[in-house]
Amino acid sequence: MASGSTVVVMRLLASSYAVAEKAGAIVRKVLHSGELGIVEKDLPDEAVEEDLIETGQHDGILQNPCPDEYSTLKEEELVVWVDPLDGTKEYTEGLLDHVTVLIGIAYKGKAIAGVINQPFYNYQAGAGATLGRTIWGMLGLGAFGFQLQGVPEGKRIITTTRSHSNKHVTDAVQAMDPHDVIRVGGAGNKIIQLVEGKASAYVFASPGCKKWDTCATEAVLHAVGGKLTDMHGNTYRYDADVKHMNSAGVLATLKDHQFYVSRVPQSVLTALQSD
Repeated sequence: MASGSTVVVMRLLASSYAVAEKAGAIVRKVLHSGELGIVEKDLPDEAVEEDLIETGQHDGILQNPCPDEYSTLKEEELVVWVDPLDGTKEYTEGLLDHVTVLIGIAYKGKAIAGVINQPFYNYQAGAGATLGRTIWGMLGLGAFGFQLQGVPEGKRIITTTRSHSNKHVTDAVQAMDPHDVIRVGGAGNKIIQLVEGKASAYVFASPGCKKWDTCATEAVLHAVGGKLTDMHGNTYRYDADVKHMNSAGVLATLKDHQFYVSRVPQSVLTALQSD
């Protein structure tokens, strides 16, 4: 195996971790300042201040061996998808545990590595608690920064959108015959619910999710044996030139993916055409 310190993809992942941590710190700082400066999510055209630039890399990632299949990748072969603030609506409403920073790395259209920062993890634990955490994962290495857990046997707990529901979303969720439904914000937050055993499937039968919502989260989920597809069971691609919208919805699971795909109503599949 090639040394992590010299491999482009490992350096990119280690830098992504450092950038996500920096972004999380900025997100906390902005909230505590009381000045959210809420604007449309399109990029504001302004100069980048020096103290916002992050040049560090996470040593823990660099100490890992790079999986052989990625050890010779070049920069120009990699595509990075970034969501600097996933769960924006929840952020403005004070639902801080829904908020994440997402950085995903793709190769040949496939999500191969990702970083999920939760800026406000532990925010309800009181004074003295460590605030924030960063999860990362890579195909062939696994995922780190959390404790992998499964939902209790025989339980079907569905996590779905809190603020973007419609008839198709509701129909798809009910077709899974769930024991419980959790409605929360943020794609990153929902994937964390899956890997930490709080939910057995993430069901969002609607357009709205974007590639920058699912690249990092898919990589982390797939790194621990889970699966993320559209509602038809088809995989999304993350090439540089793909359209940004995940038009056919999102279905993610830690196990039994085909069961959940099989339960999606035909009316929902007809309404959500695969790209």
